[in-house]
Amino acid sequence: MPTRYDLALILDFLEGLSDHNNKPWFEGHRPAYEAARSEFFRFVDGLIDEFRLPDHLEGLTAKSCAARIFRDIRFSKDKSPYNTSLSVMIAPGGWRSTRFGYYVALGPRGQSMTAGGLYRPSPEQLARFRQTMDQDATPFKKLIRAKAFVEAFGAVEGERLKTAPPGFDRQHPAIDFLQLKQVTAVHRFADRDVLGPEFFDRVVGVCRAMKPFLVYLERVAG
Repeated sequence: MPTRYDLALILDFLEGLSDHNNKPWFEGHRPAYEAARSEFFRFVDGLIDEFRLPDHLEGLTAKSCAARIFRDIRFSKDKSPYNTSLSVMIAPGGWRSTRFGYYVALGPRGQSMTAGGLYRPSPEQLARFRQTMDQDATPFKKLIRAKAFVEAFGAVEGERLKTAPPGFDRQHPAIDFLQLKQVTAVHRFADRDVLGPEFFDRVVGVCRAMKPFLVYLERVAG
């Protein structure tokens, strides 16, 4: 019998936090936060077990993959102190891994997602990706047009330049890829999806559909 997760526990707490993002409310509801985090970690540990052997995740735990609930507000105009989703990066080394992995977030009002790719690439990573697209974008096109990728993600997402990057012609046949400043695959879930009986299996399926994309980016961008 498949493991059951009480993900409503997570969404309910985070919905309250979304409406009352302040320290007094958070501290007054700390037991609910602890219960939500514990259930989230149980869910994530289940995901890690699915990928432990093929993705070389020996010793990895949900706790080592998790982002902090506290926001870094030092350089942000938004001074809300807490994140309103719980998120992890499932990759060798956990949250601060330099490897490509599966980003999984649960949050109310459509914040839940599974994603991966070049989200905050270094200038060197972006340069290597663009160099590859300049030389031959055919393998990348084939990868992102594969049935499994399209069904899971639709298309590659990311911020992009309005014109060609320096050194490239605006008429380049791969200009759509050269303009990208981020190269990501994102699958978003509605709250009803998260609360459905097949959600765990759906997340696993999305991660598996993402894997060739991540392997390719690891190879060309490093």
